[in-house]
Amino acid sequence: MELFFVAVTTLASSLPITCLFPFLYFMVRDLQVAQTEEDIGNYAGFLGASYMVGRSFAAIFWGVVADRIGRKPVIMFSILSVVIFNTLFGLSTKYWMALTTRFVLGALNGLLAPIKAYSIEVCQTEHQALGLSIVNTAWGLGLVVGPALGGYLAQPVEKYPHIFSKESVFGRFPYLLPCLGVSLFAAIVLISCIWLPETIHKHKSPEKDIKRIKELSLQQAYWDSPRKKSLLQNWPWMSTMISYCFFGLHDTAYSEILSLWAVSDRKYGGLSFSSEDIGQVLAAAGASLLAYQLIFYHWVHKFLGPIISLRIASALSILILSTYPFMTYLSGTGLSFALYSAAMMKSALAVSIFKVLP
Repeated sequence: MELFFVAVTTLASSLPITCLFPFLYFMVRDLQVAQTEEDIGNYAGFLGASYMVGRSFAAIFWGVVADRIGRKPVIMFSILSVVIFNTLFGLSTKYWMALTTRFVLGALNGLLAPIKAYSIEVCQTEHQALGLSIVNTAWGLGLVVGPALGGYLAQPVEKYPHIFSKESVFGRFPYLLPCLGVSLFAAIVLISCIWLPETIHKHKSPEKDIKRIKELSLQQAYWDSPRKKSLLQNWPWMSTMISYCFFGLHDTAYSEILSLWAVSDRKYGGLSFSSEDIGQVLAAAGASLLAYQLIFYHWVHKFLGPIISLRIASALSILILSTYPFMTYLSGTGLSFALYSAAMMKSALAVSIFKVLP
């Protein structure tokens, strides 16, 4: 039951991020903040980044709060912020409103670190890898569901005129429906979190570790105690964090740039895709990530090992990314095959990278 809560809360946290990509370009265009069509990408980049900027400022704070008062309050507050501010984002009529609500949503959504800690604490030591895999699997599911929601539900009056009229609330706010769908799911998850058990009491050093430290000499215990060491002097940890930052930057930039590039007009080097088209591409990429993680990654990890698989995945990612500019010369079935294949392989390779890093 605890792992089920981990899955649904992680999914509720991932959907506000992933559902935005298919309609981000069109939303900025309709907000009429860009002076020219070429400037839409700049404003869309700032809007897409505002969520992560807010998260980067507050992530450590929420981790400390979760250690002080418990995981459950932070998790519930984060889900509540999704319900409120994701809905407000769909109601934005000005660019500054959209930018502000995304920034505040990122700053108040401190779910990622506490939910990983929670997934470990509800499992015994031999099953902690399973707990973390639930988080990754739910995030992968969000990469499928989120873009599909954003692609199919954005601008419903244009796509489904027989269901939604221009005089309705969805005619005035064409991007409210996907945001509202995510917020409703988050509200259901928030209600279910009432039965979420707290695990902060489990976040303590095992008695056998305390006994072992006491048996050491005073000088040795001083140097071995983790509280006496600086993380900046932990070179394996530092190298892992630096790699994680670079790959995280790469993966986030790829997701946003792919969407903006695909929906841009062909005269500007894009593909002239609709929000529905790019939503399908991102959903297929998320599905391939999920399938690779559940079926194939175990065998790759077994035969190649984590470090070698990470290096191979990094090198192959460079080759795949280099093919995207040439896709503008394709059309029809050839374009669909090339784009879907590249996006699916890129998502699968990301599993081999982020499974090794924390």
